[in-house]
Parts: sequence; structure tokens; C-alpha cells
Amino acid sequence: MMCAINKKDIPFTVDHVGSFLRPERIKTARKDFFNGDITKKELRNIEDKEIEKLIAKEKKVGLHGITDGEFRRTFWHWDFLEHLNGIEGYTAEHGRNQKLLAQAAPDYHIRVIDRVSFNKDHPFLNDFVFLKEKLGKDENVIAKTSIPSPNMILRQELLANDDTSRIHHIYPDLTDFYHDLAQTYKEAIKAYYEKGCRYLQFDDTNWAFLADADKRKELQERGINPKKVARICRDIINEALVDKPKDLALTTHICRGNHASSWLFSGGYEPIAEELFATNYDGFFLEYDSERAGNFSPLRYWNNKDSKIVLGLVTSKFPELESKEEIKKRIKEATKYVPLENLSISRQCGFASSEKGNRLSEQEQWEKIKLLQEVAADVWRI
Repeated sequence: MMCAINKKDIPFTVDHVGSFLRPERIKTARKDFFNGDITKKELRNIEDKEIEKLIAKEKKVGLHGITDGEFRRTFWHWDFLEHLNGIEGYTAEHGRNQKLLAQAAPDYHIRVIDRVSFNKDHPFLNDFVFLKEKLGKDENVIAKTSIPSPNMILRQELLANDDTSRIHHIYPDLTDFYHDLAQTYKEAIKAYYEKGCRYLQFDDTNWAFLADADKRKELQERGINPKKVARICRDIINEALVDKPKDLALTTHICRGNHASSWLFSGGYEPIAEELFATNYDGFFLEYDSERAGNFSPLRYWNNKDSKIVLGLVTSKFPELESKEEIKKRIKEATKYVPLENLSISRQCGFASSEKGNRLSEQEQWEKIKLLQEVAADVWRI
């Protein structure tokens, strides 16, 4: 049994992106809160109890990186971003770049209204403290949390927005915008570290946006060079990570969109692989659950032997269990580019990037995790 977890163990051989299906009790409580039937304190007490139950389930299924399931969030990124200084959340009259296949996401967005910086009283910090405290002194597990990448702010303001006049007014020189994004996340990393966080993840759909052929074409028609944007994103991330503590594992999840079993983007990693794997992350959670993800050849750009590639070979979107033998076959294929000791496996995305959650049951989500554990026992002999 693993004990005294350290950075080199992360990502774990079987790991996960972070979110789990919200229990009905939380869904009901959130509705009651928004209807004014219960107080915010009462809602939080319910969330606390359900998170404690989730922690026990994560441990039981053999996970080492324990999250709070994102049970307190409405959506995986807006809740965090709108609490940064210089950013506000708002409901748009018309959705902007939010039409997922077969399922429209809420018309909620963020916008930059002033110079961006980290809010030292960000509410997510207390959420992490609660999670860490509930794990106690168990050396077999570590508290993991995820926040949206700084590139999500860049994408919303410059790539997914038809009107960029506001951001150009706030930042006449966009290099100042990029610097502020990196600095904001430097401060976020420091704040989480001071709260005891040693496993942090940046979730990022922007790379998948830049890899999608249709989106690339749209950008080019607007006079935007996707390759140049990818380099800017690489530099923002690396500037944010430059002072990262040595004992903090910081990974990223590259997502193609995830809401009610739907998605936003398609395409392999080839167009952005060179820039993506030049970022100084300790691990890369990559979606490889369907043909939309392409093949493993872009992994040839991976050259940081101190990092790991996490193959998202099991879908979180549908309940059907994948073939163990097919998963093993694909792991073997990936070893053409990355040694087995630098590979891990995971579900491809969260089970509930939003309150709505994907179209499977709580029991079915745990069966997915068990499947990964069984495969890992055969492949890595753990």
C-alpha cells in the first residue's frame, strides 16, 4: 500500500480529473437556496456532509488524489473566474461559443472589467481547506483541487468574443494582459500552497479550441493566427509556473467540453502539441476516449521525462464500460512515444463539469473507476 505520498507519485497510476455527479440532496438544496427556502449556511452544511461521503467513496475505490467532486460549483470554470479581481460574471442575452453538441450550456459568461489580479479572499481557498482537513493525517491520500487555466480568460476575451474593444480599452498593450494573467495565477498557486495544497490542476478547453479545425478556420478568417495564440498560451502558463514550489505537483487537463454528456470541440492534438508539451506542467491529462481525440502520434513532442501523460481512455460521458483488453492495447500503443513508467490512466473528463452532470448513474461512475483500477493492476502490477 502506498504511503507518504510525494510529488513523483503524481499523477497517480489511476487518477481522475476531479468532478463527480452531484447527489440529489445537493441538487435539491441548491434549488432551495436559490428559491430562498434555505440559507447559505444551511446549503453549505449539506454540501459539507455530502463531500464527506464522497471522500469515503473515493478512498474505498482506491483513489489517492481526493477531490471534493466540485460539489460547491455550478460550472467548472465560471465560479472560480468570477471571483478574481477585475472579472465579473454575467448572463448574456445570446450564448457565445457555448453550443455543445446536442446540448446548450447556460448563457453565462465572464468578462474583464478592470486589470486582472488574484483575490486573496477567494472563496475556493476555504473550500480547499475544508477538503484537506477532512482527509486528516491519512498518508495514503492527498487533497487535489482544480481551477480553470488562465488561458480560459484569454479565450473568452479574445477568441470567443466578437467584440474585443473592451479588453483593448483596459489593456491597450495586450502583453500587459498576458502578464497580468500569469501574475494572477502565480499568486493563486502561492495562495493554495500556503493553504497546504500539494496537488493542483489547471483545467483548460482552450487548447482543444485551438486544435479544432473549424475553430482554427474561424480564427484565421478573423485574422488571428492559431499558432501564434498557442505560443502566447504556452508563455502565459510557463510564466505562471516559474516560481512554483518544488514539492507542488501541478497538472493540466485538456478538455474538449463537457456538459450533460455533450462536447464543444473535436480534433487531435497535432496542431497544438508542440506548444502544449513545452509547458512546464508535471502531468498532462489528455482525452483519448473516442475518435474525436485523434491518435497518439502528437505525443512525440513530449520530452519532459519528469512529467507524466495521463491517458483518458475511459469516457465519463456514457455508462457503457470499455473493454479491458482494448484499453490495454491502447496503453501499449502509447508506449511507442512515452515509457510506461511515465504513463497513467484516467477517465477522460469529469463526471459533472456542471451541476447537471453526465448521463450515467452514480453507481455507473464508480464502475468506471473500478475498471481503471483493474486495468492498472494488470498493466503496472500494482
